[in-house]
Amino acid sequence: MSNRRRFSAEFKARVALDALSGEHTISELASKHGVHPNQISTWKKQAKEGIVELFSGKTKNTPQNNEAQIKDLHAKIGQLLVEKDFLQQAFAKI
Repeated sequence: MSNRRRFSAEFKARVALDALSGEHTISELASKHGVHPNQISTWKKQAKEGIVELFSGKTKNTPQNNEAQIKDLHAKIGQLLVEKDFLQQAFAKI
């Protein structure tokens, strides 16, 4: 059994925003939310990096990237279908 706890994105965001506000120390937030201080520091760092990416205009999942990925996946599906049909025909002759 795994003792690892899972936290929702909303919870992580709320704790990270509390940490970024500076009203409480990381230790106070850790005891308040029942999370290790290192975890709060990690979420705080991720929030800072995410904010920078948000305002820099660089997004990870742009529609152009998704369309290119979909096109590549369709090509791969077509290739696999051709290979499957070829092998079915080859084994049908045996």
